Amino acid sequence: MHQGFGDDNPRGLYFLVDLVNTGQAGTELTAAALKGLVERHGNPPLQLTDAPIQELREAAAIIAGILDIKDEDEAADAINALLDQYPAQPRLVRLPQRPWSLHARASQDMQPAHWLLCTAALALALWLSERGYCAWGRCEAPGCDRYFIDTGRRSPQRYCSTRCGTRVRVAAHRSQQGR
Repeated sequence: MHQGFGDDNPRGLYFLVDLVNTGQAGTELTAAALKGLVERHGNPPLQLTDAPIQELREAAAIIAGILDIKDEDEAADAINALLDQYPAQPRLVRLPQRPWSLHARASQDMQPAHWLLCTAALALALWLSERGYCAWGRCEAPGCDRYFIDTGRRSPQRYCSTRCGTRVRVAAHRSQQGR
């Protein structure tokens, strides 16, 4: 399986965040859910059984731990540790109807959790090196624990969606009106 990354469209990062958010939302990470997630992100179908799902949950927790890091030096250390443990073997790949993109290559005998962690290490390393800071995070809206990838060019992103940002601003406005 391959996972692609691009400068303007970090598909690999969106996949990783969606995977972590699936577990965060209390949705059970099953083989079917993971297959659907992979396909929704435009990747080739994933052949997977329920056997390695616990390992994938643990891998998602490792990724979430990195997404919680705000300090770029600490993030770089964590990503480097992942790269040491799960070398990514990057390759340029062109999938049908797509431009060339950088992918983590998985061998036939590689466990899905190993592939996921090497993919995460590559994606996060590229994103941190391109942005120069931890361009990811967890939504700051009360009651929301979703992760996001910060693709903005100006101020750092604080919310996972426009909806959460608007909800916080409306609550603040109403609070000020009630004074």
